Order: sequence, then C-alpha cells, then structure tokens
Amino acid sequence: MSIAQFEELSLTLGIGGLVLLMVFILYQLCKESNAGGFGTFVIFFALAMGVFGFAVKSVIRLFLPV
Repeated sequence: MSIAQFEELSLTLGIGGLVLLMVFILYQLCKESNAGGFGTFVIFFALAMGVFGFAVKSVIRLFLPV
C-alpha cells in the first residue's frame, strides 16, 4: 500500500467517523430541544447534503483524468 492510498483510505474513514459523530450530536440536539419533525428533517437534510457533496467529489475524481 502506497502512502497516497493510505492517505485516501484514512481520509475516507476519518470523514465517515466524523459524520457518524455529527449524526449522534445532531440527534441529541434535536431530542433535547424538541425540534419537531420538520426541524429534525431540515437539520439532517443539511447534513446529508454535505455528505452527498463529499461522495460526489470522490465519484467525479474517478472519472476525470488527473
């Protein structure tokens, strides 16, 4: 495994771990503040858009020549 492959794998796993931590934190925030259904949806939708952007960036990099 080269250093570049290790860095890419570490970045992906690290970002994934941070996203899971953010999901837990946002869930606790919604529960404690009684955000309601729509408020909880908006909060998690914003988080999902960030995760989607990160995933799309990785997919685009596969198809574009470096």
